[in-house]
Amino acid sequence: MKVFWTILLTTLVAVQCFADETPSPAAGKGAAKPAAAPINVAANPDYVIGESDMLAINVWHEPELSRQLPVRADGKISLPLIGDITASGLTPNQLQADITKKLQSYIANPEVTVIVQEARSQYFTIVGEVAKPGSYPLGQRLSVLDGIALAGGCKDFAKAKKAYILRPKPDGTTERMPFNYKRALGGDTKENFALMPRDTIVVP
Repeated sequence: MKVFWTILLTTLVAVQCFADETPSPAAGKGAAKPAAAPINVAANPDYVIGESDMLAINVWHEPELSRQLPVRADGKISLPLIGDITASGLTPNQLQADITKKLQSYIANPEVTVIVQEARSQYFTIVGEVAKPGSYPLGQRLSVLDGIALAGGCKDFAKAKKAYILRPKPDGTTERMPFNYKRALGGDTKENFALMPRDTIVVP
């Protein structure tokens, strides 16, 4: 079923993005407001927690120890009894194990659950001639086509064949990566590459 909806969504994007060949005079009369896309990162065991992510820490039968809190800029969170603990760079399961181990000095057989409620640290941005420009959570593996689909597809005047991705590099510079929409739509995995955190898709 998931595969079916993925194919359907990609097909709908294809119909919209090919409209750059036959622009409609009614298009482009107003910019769409940026919108956030809900992505269930809690279902992704490989998600890596980062700065500003909102976490829900639940300790079974210990409501005074349970918390909903963001990861601080130093990558840590603070919990009763154990104090500061590093969260950034860990998966929810790894952080859960660390908290459980530290609580064992105070509670017999603690049962801890860690859920990422909001993936604020990993996101991508899409701008230009798409229906819903803005920033979107990157809580799971997404391709460039997936990103365009989440933004509602291209507007009528979009030049999808001239789209590109801006990717920040560790040295502070930005790499511009051309995106061949037609080849990606045809199944070329080299063209339809995976998005990375803080990528920006530009659709002229």
